[in-house]
Amino acid sequence: MTDNQGRTKPRRASRAGADSVFRFLTLVFASSITFLTLLYFYELLTGSSLTLKLGPGFITGSTWDPLRGVFGALPMLYGSLVTAAIGLIIGVPTSLGVAIFISELAPQRLKFPIGFLVELLAAVPSVVYGFWGLFILAPFLTTYIYPYLQRYLGFLPLFGGQIYGVSIMSAGIILAIMVIPIISAISRDALQAVPDSQREAAYALGATKSEAVGSSVLSYARSGIIAAIFLGFGRAFGETMAVTFMIGNSPVIPSSLLKPGYTLASLIANEFTEATTKAYVSSLVEAGLVLLLVTFASTFLGRLLIRRLIREREAATYL
Repeated sequence: MTDNQGRTKPRRASRAGADSVFRFLTLVFASSITFLTLLYFYELLTGSSLTLKLGPGFITGSTWDPLRGVFGALPMLYGSLVTAAIGLIIGVPTSLGVAIFISELAPQRLKFPIGFLVELLAAVPSVVYGFWGLFILAPFLTTYIYPYLQRYLGFLPLFGGQIYGVSIMSAGIILAIMVIPIISAISRDALQAVPDSQREAAYALGATKSEAVGSSVLSYARSGIIAAIFLGFGRAFGETMAVTFMIGNSPVIPSSLLKPGYTLASLIANEFTEATTKAYVSSLVEAGLVLLLVTFASTFLGRLLIRRLIREREAATYL
């Protein structure tokens, strides 16, 4: 008896020691994320200190002329926000349709191949999207889509003027194609996580398939869908190579979506190697800081909204 107890105690002590080591390692890994995030902000703040001293003129200014030392990033911020918005306007409904079909409507033999293709599209490098968009999508849009769009919506300033193949609209469309795999994959997982009792309750009340999906499944999974949309916005807002190919890289605020524009990410990619002065480099680093701040702000707002929705759903279950 004593021998058994004597053998058990060292074994328990070794297990407790291994558990402590495991807990410490996971703490180190988790803390590294915080450290890297703080390091990002520190490097960007110190690298852009020269232009940060000039105040908000970097954000509010609309003139970008490095030769004269004038750095106004408003056209690039406008281009980033508008292209991301176009990408979400086109991409979110399509992504939800794909997710709903895979999780709720597709036959079992089609779920895996379609889901695999969606995940495969998410793995395609952005430069490949850019080449495809420049040589295939942009000529197609210029020849077949934009003339009809201008014919019926040309009375609106956003669709007037001369048609360009590389433009704000073209960049937004390529972003929509790029965010569809991300949003649809996460939305599909959120829909598949809905308990079957939610569907059965809707069917018991006489709901059809579409009514059950719309009233029960989507409402239960809306927190996951919103998370997918915010992740898609982060991808679209910070996308570099594909947008650089498709937007035209013109540092002005265009009067029409069919004209060239510029984004913060494409600005950094195009001009960082040409920055020869400290102020020029500082302005590009500040553009990266703005990108990071907007992405973090959107993610933070998304987390707050998701937490609020979860609390409302939990509160409703007790009523």
